[in-house]
Amino acid sequence: MDRLTALQVFRQVAELNSFAEAGRRLGLSPPAISKNIAELEADLGVRLINRTTRRMALTEEGRIYLEHVTQGLDALARADQVLGPIKTAPSGTLRVSAPMTVTLTRLSAAMPAFLSRYPDLKLDLHLDDRRVDIVREGFDLAIRGSDNLEDSSLVARKLAIMPHVICAAPSYFEKHGRPKTPADLKAANCIRFSLSGHADIWEFRKDGRAERIAIDGRYSVSSSLAVRDALRAGFGVSLIPYLYVESDLKAGRLQSALDDWDKVETTLYAVYPARQHLAPKIRVFLDFLIEEFSRDKEKPFVPPRREGSAKRGVGEATDAENQAEILPAISSP
Repeated sequence: MDRLTALQVFRQVAELNSFAEAGRRLGLSPPAISKNIAELEADLGVRLINRTTRRMALTEEGRIYLEHVTQGLDALARADQVLGPIKTAPSGTLRVSAPMTVTLTRLSAAMPAFLSRYPDLKLDLHLDDRRVDIVREGFDLAIRGSDNLEDSSLVARKLAIMPHVICAAPSYFEKHGRPKTPADLKAANCIRFSLSGHADIWEFRKDGRAERIAIDGRYSVSSSLAVRDALRAGFGVSLIPYLYVESDLKAGRLQSALDDWDKVETTLYAVYPARQHLAPKIRVFLDFLIEEFSRDKEKPFVPPRREGSAKRGVGEATDAENQAEILPAISSP
């Protein structure tokens, strides 16, 4: 028995005082009307309607039950009306978890403009490099790297590819020398981003061969901003997304090394709990992310290659594939 349908049938029969008229109003046959009433009475264990071939009347139990059924169905109708605007226009509070450095480097300046488009929307943005439990912690969406996508129950939407670069301050290279091969990093003071999936093993590829280097160093930290600060201070060398140090490299505060070797890359994803019935507030934020990550046609995520460098990184797509990854027309995995 469909309980909601049975309650609607009972209300119509009682208010119209007619099985036949209730059937016409609800688009149900007379036998279907009778069946719903009979099943409802059997489920409740009481008779709601006394009926003969010519007349019907509510029992005392039926009159009491009708009062509560009417209140309940009216409350459901009001609830549907409240949800109407929410289903069509972005509103309410959107809770988002995002890596701090990606957000500060690439997104935060655009947030006020995004919110200005949707005056009924509030954004609760949590900047944290750790992997949050989206469902348990009540987030609508999170931005994550490809080395942090263990939860297969989430929908993942590709946003951008972030290649990495080996770099250090000029003062560090002057004092300790610039590594000429990946193996030279074994003797370097390597600054590690502890939340990365490749914190202790750095992988390189060149001319079809791969080298996996177990690195060590005196500083491991869970913030990529702290890694960048240590690099600027000349404390060591690190494997870090090019996006995070692009301005430092261009200004000469940092210098790259091993440019003829391809390095690991990270693919950024927007992840959220469900594909169906996606709330408008989540949908418009996804559109915003895709728009922002595809804004720069020069692809600032990708470091410029020096002459003679290899064509592709470790697991890296072609230029055409990279471009497809960060354009708005991205197909869900």
